[in-house]
Amino acid sequence: MREKRHGNKATYIVNSHLNYSNLCTLACKFCAFARTRGREGAYELSLPQILEKADRAAALGASELHIVGGLHPDLPYAWYLEMLSTLRAKHPAMHLKAFTAVEIRYLADLAKKPIRDVLVELREAGLGSLPGGGAEIFAEKVRKEICGPKDTSAEWLEVHRIAHGLGLRSTATMLYGHIESAADRVDHLMRLRALQDETKGFLAFIPLSFHPEGTRIVVHQASGMEDLRNVAVARLVLDNFDHVKAYWTQTGLRLAQLALHFGADDIDGTVVEETITHMAGGKAPRGMAEEGLRKIIRAAGRNPVRRDTLHRDLEQAA
Repeated sequence: MREKRHGNKATYIVNSHLNYSNLCTLACKFCAFARTRGREGAYELSLPQILEKADRAAALGASELHIVGGLHPDLPYAWYLEMLSTLRAKHPAMHLKAFTAVEIRYLADLAKKPIRDVLVELREAGLGSLPGGGAEIFAEKVRKEICGPKDTSAEWLEVHRIAHGLGLRSTATMLYGHIESAADRVDHLMRLRALQDETKGFLAFIPLSFHPEGTRIVVHQASGMEDLRNVAVARLVLDNFDHVKAYWTQTGLRLAQLALHFGADDIDGTVVEETITHMAGGKAPRGMAEEGLRKIIRAAGRNPVRRDTLHRDLEQAA
């Protein structure tokens, strides 16, 4: 199925992650990233610091800035609009992929406005698309156990439904390898498939293997074979999704290479400065040079092709 859709091509993007703060009003059991103010490891970036990181990304040729953070207890709604508009003014060609569905709902609460209105205002400020984080696992019993008061699965799906209705594209994720069952994984995929049938707004699906270090969930981390099976099953079940990613920061580089033969057609990007996975014990590098990604793809027997955020090829496939 992967080769029928994409032949021998494997895509990647030159991008950078920007995690503006890990201060968060939630305390999800599965999360090693979030902090309360004053706790060791807590941080928040100022707008000048954020702009400096964007400048560095632009200097490296990044076409996308992937922006997510915690649910900050103090920042006003206007700050998020200012961040986007400042970034867009300085780097108008850079695509701003920002704010999970959970963050969007939080911003709507801050602004005391409907989600649709908030998305329109964020888009006017510079928002280009939404990342797929915050989906975790849709089975409510499991979701309640691992992330307590976080948005329900229906609320996550509704944010993406509204975004798609406005013409904003997004990705979708599934966090597996904690306390969920195989049936919970299937349920998650089928709900994504149903929304994609309805809106056709998802660009790609990214299975995320749970990293337990620093969390309050004690499990054995998913095996490499489990990781590959999740990629393969996703490629078969999500027949209305064009792309399945092997997110190398989560899987590690070698497993990402294998995943390109188990259903994945994309390995995400150069990333540059990923924080969330590494705070949970991720061992992959924090970033990769473009030529390093191309080398990894070639070594896997695939042909590397640079793309943009909307999965449009930026070069001719070999």
